[in-house]
Amino acid sequence: MALDVERVKDAYPALKDGYAYLDGAAGTQVPTAVIEAVSGAYASGLGNLGGAFPASRRSEEIVTACRQAVADLVGGEPEGVVLGPNMTTLTYRMAMTLAGEWEPGDNVVVSRLDHDANVRPWVQAATRADVEVRWAEIDADSSLGAEQYDDLVSERTRLVAVTAASNIIGSRPDVPGIAERAHAVGALTYVDGVHWTPHGRVDVEAMGADLYTTSAYKWSGPHIGAVIAAPSLLTALHPLKLAPSTDAVPWRFEWGTPSFADFAGVTAAVDHLASLDDGATGSRRERLVTSMAAVERYEHELFARMLEGLDSMAHVTTYGRAPRRAPTAFFNIEGMPPGEVAARLAEARVNVWSGDNYAFELVGALGLRSRGGAVRAGVVHYNDVSDVDRLLEAVESLKR
Repeated sequence: MALDVERVKDAYPALKDGYAYLDGAAGTQVPTAVIEAVSGAYASGLGNLGGAFPASRRSEEIVTACRQAVADLVGGEPEGVVLGPNMTTLTYRMAMTLAGEWEPGDNVVVSRLDHDANVRPWVQAATRADVEVRWAEIDADSSLGAEQYDDLVSERTRLVAVTAASNIIGSRPDVPGIAERAHAVGALTYVDGVHWTPHGRVDVEAMGADLYTTSAYKWSGPHIGAVIAAPSLLTALHPLKLAPSTDAVPWRFEWGTPSFADFAGVTAAVDHLASLDDGATGSRRERLVTSMAAVERYEHELFARMLEGLDSMAHVTTYGRAPRRAPTAFFNIEGMPPGEVAARLAEARVNVWSGDNYAFELVGALGLRSRGGAVRAGVVHYNDVSDVDRLLEAVESLKR
């Protein structure tokens, strides 16, 4: 079935302010169900884990439910879901842990396409471990060709870090093809799924992701990050932790007391995604697969309208021509700095971002660092034609 975008929009109180929220790549708005889940968790009474009283048991139930929800979203196992404050923090934690096994002469492979959160933790860990860093480069159409990994990986490759979709130009690499090459030499794959997860179906096993990251605030949830891996892999890793804290997996990777109420919001966000297609049936995982397929089709059509409109304007330059893309546009307007463009669009009640959006290496590869990057606009499942048309009208009005 098709996505009923009017029904979807009605679930989001923030969207009633009359702005076109095309800033979802930096964080989405949240539906009423998520707001009520978070406030309801606080209202019910929460306690730290391990207590003999009901409030503590409620927190334990919330954590368990959250792990199951995230596992359902990406096709993983709940025992392999590590929860934390955000993807960046968790990736630094994983880099610190994995690098403890690296030796001089080893190498890791990162890419120019990635958000810096899937680059700098590995580069810095490699420097400390005296390990070589190898770079995968973008092609002329801003794709990340899998074939180059034939030369990049070797018997001494320990990890390949790659994004499932660029957070500024949307390019979607052949992650299974890259993972196949990494696994052939015994390397692990660390896949940044933060930008792709809101836009389509995810199956971490089919993708070949040994460790997959996602952030709930990119798919209508609170600011919570997760790393998903096979429990057996996590069991073999030994992060730094406090002496009295448990050594059980996945708990050993989770430092400090978390926000239990936000975990309740994560579960509600997954349930929301599973409900986007009215015709979805079966288990939550099955409903998620159906609903996210509908999301992908809907966003593809809406983004085509946006991109076609931008490309039709002589004063606009768009970046990225990969054949497989997430619905995210990166563009500049002739004679106007990107920050000024974003400010003028805000006056037209259109929310976008400008700059490098932490895609530091990619902005450099595109030759845009000296001019301050570009403007980013994208669609998510609660956007509609009116949002896109308002953007296009506002951009057209900026012609000099």
